[in-house]
Formats: sequence, structure tokens, C-alpha cells
Amino acid sequence: MAEKTRVLLVDDQELVRYGFRLVLEAEDDMLVVGDASDGEEAVHAARRLRPDVVLMDVRMPGTDGIEATRQIISELPQTRVLVLTTYDQDEFAFGALQAGAAGFLLKNTRPAELVAAVRTVQSGESIVSPRITAKLIEFAVPHLPGGGADRDPGALAELTEREREVFLLVGRGLSNGEIANTLFLSESTVKAHFGRILGKLGLNSRVQAVILAYELGVVG
Repeated sequence: MAEKTRVLLVDDQELVRYGFRLVLEAEDDMLVVGDASDGEEAVHAARRLRPDVVLMDVRMPGTDGIEATRQIISELPQTRVLVLTTYDQDEFAFGALQAGAAGFLLKNTRPAELVAAVRTVQSGESIVSPRITAKLIEFAVPHLPGGGADRDPGALAELTEREREVFLLVGRGLSNGEIANTLFLSESTVKAHFGRILGKLGLNSRVQAVILAYELGVVG
């Protein structure tokens, strides 16, 4: 039997944590290993429990979700963080994405979408839906160092032709599976290409790749 995905829940509202626990533990392939009510507690719990995925609220008293995300990703690079927020224009959530979170979920996400999101990030992909991508770009690009038109398109010079094709499709919000279908490649090949893209461009997440694609004018 395959190992279950180990999930840590982080939210300052106990009822929210309880609801997410009910949804996730109804799935045969998921196990909630613990929960935390603030960022500091989340970092300690992550160190102790080594979860595969953290569902992270960003607006919490004390240490917020941005700093907690940064610390967890730094210490546990294999752990994936999904940001939770009430609003799709929450600047705190965008800060967590820049800190290395793998995706962005609204708290009113339907149960099936929550489960799918956890499985997606556990597989190594990120949650970058078109609606959230638009809000992300609108907020984040002007605030990034050298953002917008000042970015040098020569940053892509190190990419091969195939890697540039994959980068373009990532920027448009396609998943690895969708890119594989578009380019007639296997999904594992796309994943390998994308890993090399991240390394060459000095990025650490799909979200950052999408932002860079918009900064460079590759998509828009």
C-alpha cells in the first residue's frame, strides 16, 4: 500500500482546522499529522513532524504565514506549502508565494478542489489557476526587484529551444500534463525540463516562473 500524504494544518481558527481535517482524512491516501494555530507553532510542528504538505493560513497573530513559510521551505525544502486566505487579492498571500509557497487556495475552496490541490503539490507541481495568476501578476510584478519592463529578456538565453517552449506554457498557467499533451512529450520529460529551467533561471517555484514570464513579456 502506498504511503499516505502527510499534511500539517495551520490556521488560527480551530473550526477551520477541524473542517480541513474532516475533508482530508476522508481520503484513503491522506493523513493529517498535526495542526498549529500560528506561524511559530507551525515551524516547530513542521520540524518535528516532517509533513509532505502544509496548509498555511497567512493572517495569524504573532509569526505570520509568510515568515513561517520562509522558514519551513528553508529548513525542509521537500515540504510543500499551500497558502490559505479569504481573499484572492490578499497581499499577505502573495508574500508567502514569493517566500516559496507552492500555491494559493481560498478558504472557501470546495472539498474536492482542496483534495486535488494537496495531491497536485505533493506530486511536485504548483497551484496556479488562471484567475489567481491574473491577480498575482497584477499585484506582484510591480513590486519585484527590477520588475516589469526593466527585466532583461536575455535571462532566457541559457534555455534551450525546448525549455523556452516549456517556459512559455508554464507562464500561460498550463500544468505539466497539459504541457506534455501540447508538446507531445511525456509528463516526466516535461518535469525534467522544468527542473532545469528553475535551476538556470535561479527560481524555486512554478509561481516565480509565471511571474518572470510576465515580467519578460513572454506572456501577458
